[in-house]
Amino acid sequence: MGTAGKVQPLDAVARAVESARRAGKTVALANGVFDLLHVGHVRYLEGARALAEVLVVAVNDDASARVLKGPGRPHVPAAERAELVAALACTDHVVLFSEPDVRAVLRRLKPDVHVKGTDYTADSVPERDEVAAWGGRVAIAGDPKDHSTTELLEKLRSR
Repeated sequence: MGTAGKVQPLDAVARAVESARRAGKTVALANGVFDLLHVGHVRYLEGARALAEVLVVAVNDDASARVLKGPGRPHVPAAERAELVAALACTDHVVLFSEPDVRAVLRRLKPDVHVKGTDYTADSVPERDEVAAWGGRVAIAGDPKDHSTTELLEKLRSR
């Protein structure tokens, strides 16, 4: 499947996830803004993919990214951020979401594992109780939080 084919509406991704499950595959869901894609994002998503046979990545749309990251963000429009994430070999499906958190996507897809980055612990994942309700688990993946879009932007501004 080409990059463009990986970015789909939630209903289409849900059908793909159901098909993967019928084939006996495990599904992981990772999420984020992914503004100015950097090596920390890649390591997080590669780590998430290592935890399941299918990786779905939920990308915040522009409005929800602005709520999370503040005025002036994101710098890269949602469709382009989704396309960049879809271009990664570790990513199987990408869905944009507009809610303030990823709970609606989680409820629809019910992944086997919900993966967050190392800025979380298993106990601090906000959606952990919800994921546990259907027998899923949470996991932490990626390298230590040594990379940050915000820090990268600050470096660029100071030059």
